[in-house]
Amino acid sequence: MKSTVETLSPTRVRLAIEVPFVELEPSLRKAYREIAQQVTIPGFRKGKVPAAVIDQRVGRGAVLNEAVQEAIPQNILAAVREHEVRTLGRPEVEITEFTDGEPLKFTAEVDVRPQLTLPDLSAIEVTVDELQIDESEIDEQIKGLRERFATLKTVERPAQDGDYVQIDLAATVDGEEVPGGSATNISHEVGSKQLLPGLDEVLVGMAAGGSTSFVTQLVGGDFAGRDADVAVTVRTVKEKQLPELDDEFAQLASEFDTLDELRGDLRERVERAKRVEQIYAARDNALDQLVEAAGVPAPEGVVREEVEHRKQAMTDQLERIGASWEDYLASEGRTEEDIDTELTEAASKGVKIQLLLDTLADAEDVQVSDDEFGHEIVHRAQRAGMAPQQYYDQLARSGAAGAVYGDVRRGKALGLVMERVSIKDAAGNPVSIDAIRAASEAEHDHGH
Repeated sequence: MKSTVETLSPTRVRLAIEVPFVELEPSLRKAYREIAQQVTIPGFRKGKVPAAVIDQRVGRGAVLNEAVQEAIPQNILAAVREHEVRTLGRPEVEITEFTDGEPLKFTAEVDVRPQLTLPDLSAIEVTVDELQIDESEIDEQIKGLRERFATLKTVERPAQDGDYVQIDLAATVDGEEVPGGSATNISHEVGSKQLLPGLDEVLVGMAAGGSTSFVTQLVGGDFAGRDADVAVTVRTVKEKQLPELDDEFAQLASEFDTLDELRGDLRERVERAKRVEQIYAARDNALDQLVEAAGVPAPEGVVREEVEHRKQAMTDQLERIGASWEDYLASEGRTEEDIDTELTEAASKGVKIQLLLDTLADAEDVQVSDDEFGHEIVHRAQRAGMAPQQYYDQLARSGAAGAVYGDVRRGKALGLVMERVSIKDAAGNPVSIDAIRAASEAEHDHGH
């Protein structure tokens, strides 16, 4: 095999490869064997059909085609090794010349990892928002807790917004009962808009034992789009009573004895969550600066593949809920071009960050221990709801274990970035990565 390499851009090369016909012989023999296994020809045992008979029945062209399909990837691999090309993504192949008995000539265009010059990490300065906690944020948290521990008490008065009512409903269209349009004794929060359009409006002012009817448009079922008359009867009216804000409430709603201790704990939690937000903001800012400083180009083929991959994932998701692309675009008020542009930008940014972190990992000789890799596998298996061994076997079968290894290695390179860049808040105070790390681990351990 002879091969040459031509640089098309900092992220793409074209390999021109010539394979003498004699080097295709092993692939040809294999192709004859495989086709012999697949065809049934009277008078010959399966797998024992002579080459001449296959040429006559199946055609020499089919055999040559099969042999070439096998030979191309092997020769690309050999050329890539010979020229020390660091490939990314899948090559695009074009056969330029091939006739029986003559050399096979083809080209393979493939994205490659660009050569990057990394800036000095310690010279990168990142600014994040100041950590400020307003008492109103703690009040919000307390309010949520009170709502969770609220009780319902029956009242002898007409219903108002926020009350809970037990009601019976019966829907008819032109005097005919709507299938599935009746319900008895259902609990409903007045004003929550959880049930039929128009219901909340008529419930306000109704007392226990009262009945009325209203008109609503049906959304699903046989009568979709038709107006239905709905009779509603109120059985009981209950008002939501929030517990008193005192130490007793703290004991009911938490492991603390006093309201002050509960507020203190909630403040710590809000602070932890904000510190974690700070770290994400710092991470994004640092990576943006590094990608720009290193002038990382985006390999077009890899970005294209990633966009196709993300689009397919969106299509699958839409299909699962029974919607089409047209429905989705109409509901979002966007065009397919908008989505493509957005996906291309996101994919391009993601690929650039990966290239940057890979280059850093190489420069710093970042290693991933078996423990670290195992830990990630266990973590991902839990998320997928699978046993770790089963998850790993599936990865190995699909050839994706290397990608997970790459993710872990990039994660470690990102850790180096965060330790070396200088992070300050808007007031100029240094932000300690360790304090944030401790906060995020505490958040993790609390299971929130």
